[in-house]
Amino acid sequence: MKRITGRKFLLAAPLIAGAMGIGSASAAVPAKDLAAESQMVNSSITELTDDTRVFTVDKSLDVKKVSFQNHFGFDVVGHMCLPKDFDAKKQYAAVVITGPFGAVKEQSSGLYAQELARNGFVAVAFDPSTTGESSGARRNVGSPELFTEDYHAAVDFVSNLKFVSPERVGAMGICGLSGMALTAATSDTRIKAVATSAMYDMSESISMHYKGSYYTPEQRAIVLRHLAGVRDQEAKSGKQVVGYHELPVLADGSVPVASKLFPDALPADADSVTKEFFNYYVGRANHPRAINSRFAWDGTTPYGFFDFRLMDNLDRISVPVLMITGSKAHSKYFTDDVIAKIPGNNKREIVVPDATHTDLYDQMDKIPFKDLVSFYKTNLK
Repeated sequence: MKRITGRKFLLAAPLIAGAMGIGSASAAVPAKDLAAESQMVNSSITELTDDTRVFTVDKSLDVKKVSFQNHFGFDVVGHMCLPKDFDAKKQYAAVVITGPFGAVKEQSSGLYAQELARNGFVAVAFDPSTTGESSGARRNVGSPELFTEDYHAAVDFVSNLKFVSPERVGAMGICGLSGMALTAATSDTRIKAVATSAMYDMSESISMHYKGSYYTPEQRAIVLRHLAGVRDQEAKSGKQVVGYHELPVLADGSVPVASKLFPDALPADADSVTKEFFNYYVGRANHPRAINSRFAWDGTTPYGFFDFRLMDNLDRISVPVLMITGSKAHSKYFTDDVIAKIPGNNKREIVVPDATHTDLYDQMDKIPFKDLVSFYKTNLK
């Protein structure tokens, strides 16, 4: 998630999940029995005992807490949503989901997973490495390579469940994790279909900013010197520098840095996009583990996105692609650009009328779930 204008803010807003009457479903199948159905050594399936999802939960669905190790040694933690009337003796299609950038599985990705499970899929929403409940001694570090590997690891996990058909696995990315989902699909032949919603290309967004309009070459040089200074400071102190640079260089040549993203209340002059994100992350979807609700990204996060560009291998995508955006989404141009670059005709862009960027996070009357379900059912046969 990136804001395109406005100032950096501080946050101290309460979690609203309890007010939404959220609870978890009664376990239809004991987690220990499902764990016995996994062929992946470095993984676990346990009961979900502390349910803090911030959307209206379908209590008829069985949801488990899962963990699986990626090839960098991080333990990735997720929620596995099982279809109604789940039967471990059958084989289901599966979809792995994460995003937005700076969100947790209890937010938008969990809602998408729930809806897919309601329509017959095994769906796993997970926290990217170093975020949420996933491991990492250094916290809240964004990385294009690491987050792409998390998708590969999620595919490792679901394709090794005996009740999942390994030939019927799809991936989905929301907002800033869309680029990692697409990148994973360029190389992982186990991913048979990939979808995105409210896409952000984080490499472009961080290194160029909104439509490439924020940085002059001189400003970019200032930012890079700032990042080098952060690393040097950490090398000397041995301590993580918390505080993420996101906005352009200021008129006086300084680099704005903040340790949190939002205040308790927005100022009157906040722009519409900042208001939109504030209303989601601080308001209706506030969660204590979400970076965008309570924290800021690690101060060195931009390095990976300056060093490596996502979507450089779009010409290698050979699986079906569905990309969802909104007619009023400030991020729409990312989806437009990427869909145009994907080769072939096995691709579709859905532009939801009157939908903003964050409408596609959780607004049930705006998210085209019927199209999404049809896409996966058609391509994960």
